[in-house]
Amino acid sequence: MRPLPSRRRKSHGLSLGVFALCLAAARCLQSQGVSLYIPQAAINATVEEDILLSVAYSCHGIPTIEWKYTSNWGVQKIVEWKPGTQANISQSHKDRVCTFDNGSIQLFSVGVRDSGYYVITVTERLGSSQFGTIVLHVSEILYEDLHFVAVFLVLLAAVAAVLISLMWVCNKCAYKFQRKRRHKLKESTTEEIELQDVEC
Repeated sequence: MRPLPSRRRKSHGLSLGVFALCLAAARCLQSQGVSLYIPQAAINATVEEDILLSVAYSCHGIPTIEWKYTSNWGVQKIVEWKPGTQANISQSHKDRVCTFDNGSIQLFSVGVRDSGYYVITVTERLGSSQFGTIVLHVSEILYEDLHFVAVFLVLLAAVAAVLISLMWVCNKCAYKFQRKRRHKLKESTTEEIELQDVEC
């Protein structure tokens, strides 16, 4: 009768071992969900610049990657694809987006209207997903405005210099004209005086 309890202990220990193994496997599978890494969550850019929205993910299997753009004008889907397949790019971003297998995208020739929130969603084949956001701020190029102001000021200074030169020339001509007139007046008054002296 004593051998029976030892068999029970072995089968009980075996079932506990199998249960622990199943629990560890379930935890391992659960921890293999999608993880997403965004190295730069905020990007400042200038107009006409090419921008890389860089991300990295890890998951079990081949995921579906989707990028959306959110701004004051609403939400817009940019692109969706599975790594290794052709990307489904929206009409609004045709010829402006390049996709990479690590989930990153590159936007070409950004404008001020491209400022906003870019949301990436990585969805695993089993259904688990992870999303992240990158904020993009696009500003005008200031040095072009300064260049325009500098050219305008130089042009204004040149016009002012020409006007000052014309005024100086006009002043000299007026002075010479007045001098000649005074000289003629003096001559005519002296001639009149001489004529009066001769008549007397």
